[in-house]
Amino acid sequence: MKRLITLLFLVNIIFYLQAKQKEPNYTIIISLDGFRWDYPEMYSTPNLDKIAAHGVKAIMLPSFPASTFPNHYTLATGLVPDHHGIINNTFWDVKAKKQYSMGDSATRNNSDYYLGEPIWVTAQKQGVKTGNVYWVGSDIAIKGTYPTYHKFFSEKPRLSFEQRIDTVISWLQKPKVECPQLIMLYFEEPDGVGHHFGPKSKEIKNEVQYLDSLIGVLLTKIKSLPIAQKVNLIITSDHGMTEISKNRVVDMNLYLNPEWCEMIDGTTPTSIFTKPECRDSVYNALKKVAHIFVWKKEEIPTELNYGSSDRIGDIVVAPELGWQFTDKGRNLKGAHGYFPQSKDMQVVFRACGPDFRKGYRSNSFSNVDIYPLLSHLLGIIPENTDGQFQRVEKMLVP
Repeated sequence: MKRLITLLFLVNIIFYLQAKQKEPNYTIIISLDGFRWDYPEMYSTPNLDKIAAHGVKAIMLPSFPASTFPNHYTLATGLVPDHHGIINNTFWDVKAKKQYSMGDSATRNNSDYYLGEPIWVTAQKQGVKTGNVYWVGSDIAIKGTYPTYHKFFSEKPRLSFEQRIDTVISWLQKPKVECPQLIMLYFEEPDGVGHHFGPKSKEIKNEVQYLDSLIGVLLTKIKSLPIAQKVNLIITSDHGMTEISKNRVVDMNLYLNPEWCEMIDGTTPTSIFTKPECRDSVYNALKKVAHIFVWKKEEIPTELNYGSSDRIGDIVVAPELGWQFTDKGRNLKGAHGYFPQSKDMQVVFRACGPDFRKGYRSNSFSNVDIYPLLSHLLGIIPENTDGQFQRVEKMLVP
């Protein structure tokens, strides 16, 4: 395995040397949180369709679990959650004996939890300026570094979506020596609407169409820039969305004795930290329950790339698509966190600009490949990651 990783790293270095032969263009990558791959097929998205016609269209697979913080940090680092440490939106820190939560500022902003190296850190170490609006991890001093230009998600009032676009344009209007070569922009929708109303609702239709109109605004404003012909634009997401209901709930209280467990944390998947002598009891109590998958940590299927982190429980429970494993079903109509192989979890990918082929339809690929793709576009030496540039190379102009 180490020899394979080393070989892949050397291959990425070769692609870097090839990219350095020309002056890199500017790249904007946008994440629309919870934007399922087939929303453009379900709803009218003329601007995303325009990008597809003049650029690249693909389906991208998230990493497991298909949730917000794990996958945004995967997009930034090229590492699966099991390797970069943010293994779920919440998890139990066995060393500190406390819960990490994306909603708890004390843990969310603690750089010790964020392993690996985000692309903005890699870039800036090599003299490339970056700009970032609200991407997970960008407002935390990971390895003591922030993006050159960035916004703190905790600052209120938070920038509106329109203001975020204007911020991006203002950065691109800076003199060449000050202009960021990589800009990462985050929108927290349509995730919230998908949770509350479901992926096939009129509300999600309206939100998807609104977001598409914002992409149109951005495209128009980019065209007005002197550097317009040198700007790459990538639109993607962290995870998809599927329908849930209170009728599809596996109640953990029916099967688990509280005395068996030290801590139960996370939803879809759930990590169970057992008392050592009770591990088999927990496993045996759950292994034949319908609508859930149950594994001992070391037996999690290899294709999920999950199980080496000490932040993952002794027993892991993952529900079937659309089911919940919990003590109380959530009063929502949409959810995520399921297997990347589930179509409902897969996400949109669109890209256009001078470095991308026109009218190209790509095979599906993993989101760990975004980091080496961005490294190539920036002409920087990538860190050793789980991504493989070869899987996305064909979408680029030779």
